[in-house]
Amino acid sequence: AALTLSNVPYNTSLYKRPYVESFEETPLLVAVLTYMGYGILTVFGYLRDFLRHWNIEKCHVAKERAEQKDFVPLYQDFENFYTRNLYMRIRDNWNRPICSVPGAKMDLVQRVSPDYNWTFQHTGKVVKDVINMGSYNYLGFAENNGACAEASLQATHKYGVGVSSTRCEMGNLNIHEEMEQLVARFLGVESAMAFGMGFATNSMNIPALTGKGCLILSDELNHASLVLGARLSGSTIRVFKHNNMQSLEKLLRDAIVHGQPRTHRPWKKILIVVEGIYSMEGSIVRLPEVIALKKRYKAYLYLDEAHSIGALGPNGRGVVDYFGLDPKDVDIMMGTFTKSFGAAGGYIGGKKDLIDYLRKHSHSALYATSMSPPVVQQIITSMKIIMGEDGTKLGADRLRQLSENTIYFRQRLREMGFIIYGNNDSPVVPLMLYMPAKIGAFGREMLKRNIGTVVVGFPATPIIESRARFCISAAHTREMLDKVSLQSITVKKSPVSVMSP
Repeated sequence: AALTLSNVPYNTSLYKRPYVESFEETPLLVAVLTYMGYGILTVFGYLRDFLRHWNIEKCHVAKERAEQKDFVPLYQDFENFYTRNLYMRIRDNWNRPICSVPGAKMDLVQRVSPDYNWTFQHTGKVVKDVINMGSYNYLGFAENNGACAEASLQATHKYGVGVSSTRCEMGNLNIHEEMEQLVARFLGVESAMAFGMGFATNSMNIPALTGKGCLILSDELNHASLVLGARLSGSTIRVFKHNNMQSLEKLLRDAIVHGQPRTHRPWKKILIVVEGIYSMEGSIVRLPEVIALKKRYKAYLYLDEAHSIGALGPNGRGVVDYFGLDPKDVDIMMGTFTKSFGAAGGYIGGKKDLIDYLRKHSHSALYATSMSPPVVQQIITSMKIIMGEDGTKLGADRLRQLSENTIYFRQRLREMGFIIYGNNDSPVVPLMLYMPAKIGAFGREMLKRNIGTVVVGFPATPIIESRARFCISAAHTREMLDKVSLQSITVKKSPVSVMSP
């Protein structure tokens, strides 16, 4: 298979540093075998459905009662076919209960299934010291000791855990104000506002920014929260190929030339929506080129930095910092506190007029309960550490350690012959598995070796691009990363039982 360094050429004159992304095409034989695997699973799925229909095999799924057969059906058999016959076989790889801090190592509650993953029972035992390669704990701030934990504890004693009100009523605390001012200073923008949920930051604020008569140009790999927000807005949505500037420019040019459908009036707004790091691909947005196109065609730019804020750039300020760009060139800077900051919630930063508008028109700002005080304090303390305002070099050390760990781990996996997707500087590392049987096998065998991984398959990825996804943290040691890489190659080469009965 050919190794593709970035899917399309890029404009080198706009970049201050080399931009390298690799996406190796799926080998033909692997693709054929993968389709055959899904085909065999589908055939056996129909066979088992036949046995369930005649009560030869016990049916665990929800279905219509006989007296309701004349009503509109609540359950569509074919829609649930994948869940019933494919997902259930490997369901034990997800929703594992954790009974410790999800740091570099964690403790898992052991569970078993007496009915092939339809239900689970806890054994009462705990699997200790599992290396955590799945959490978005990029800077290692998900911990129960240290400066952040102590500050959050003090905030709990002072303010309590819950606020029990919205910001615009009786839930606006002084630390909320302090946090938003700190976020604006960290991002280098005029103003910022925070929300209690990262998903809602996208899904509830995009509808406040665009509406009917507006056009949203969305990257094909954008997160579900961005997709939902775009749909709820009522705007026209057009999708461009991932990180493909030719595709984006063609849509921009067509939008300017042709205008709205039927009437051909100019669009009220054109909003380009991209992410900093794409969480399934380990890909970094081509921000310099996106900004150049945005300026040329006078569009607006919405940048989702959920995975990149705190994880990229010499100062940890995301892709804008990574590429050495001016934050003022990004109209709406969105991100979350759930990953690098070890907290919860999201933020939007930009011009003061924009933020003042959102405070009055965003459903998430008006109707959602305020952020919990200890969570707010966690954000404030961790952000000050990253910025060096705590008087130590801890933040700079963690940023450097994350970068070194990312480069080291990616290099180790490539040396072992694994196919790795994404940018060399991305802490999200997808390791390609391809075949459906390997999804469950890899997750189970790694757990047996005390390594917790996230495995992902269709429909979250293309059908022939199933993968394991590692998330690197500054808290990981070289010994941990070496063990993960060595055990990965051991699992790949070992003959294992790949699927549940």
